[in-house]
Amino acid sequence: MGGVPNRPARCDDESLEWVRRFPLRPIRAEADYDEAGRILADLVARADAGLSAAEDDYMEVLSDLVGAYDRRHFPRERSTPLESLKYRMAEHQMKSADLARLLGIGSGHASLIPHGKRGLSKANIRRLGEHFKVGAGLFV
Repeated sequence: MGGVPNRPARCDDESLEWVRRFPLRPIRAEADYDEAGRILADLVARADAGLSAAEDDYMEVLSDLVGAYDRRHFPRERSTPLESLKYRMAEHQMKSADLARLLGIGSGHASLIPHGKRGLSKANIRRLGEHFKVGAGLFV
């Protein structure tokens, strides 16, 4: 049993700022789920430039909370095609702009898809299946 036990990191100003923006607690409402997704998307977009240790830790914990919400609210075997898409997008930390690039459509049109205001073409469905490495039937 050697070694130093894991100790919680010191809560610095940067950590507190993220927790003020969105507290790390179980996600119970769809509005909180949507906000958590927006924050994760922001962090992922900035990850290539490098995140601080506090941002990286925050992103990891928030991802776990979003995943827990997904498992409770979007079980795979009972999902609608739209829920399946939203689940996969959250799982891969995709935002509408990423979906637009993947499908080769405008970002305005792509932002309507997760809200059920625009459907998917057969080509879009095939591309989603290939990208997420799942059967295309999941999105039909």
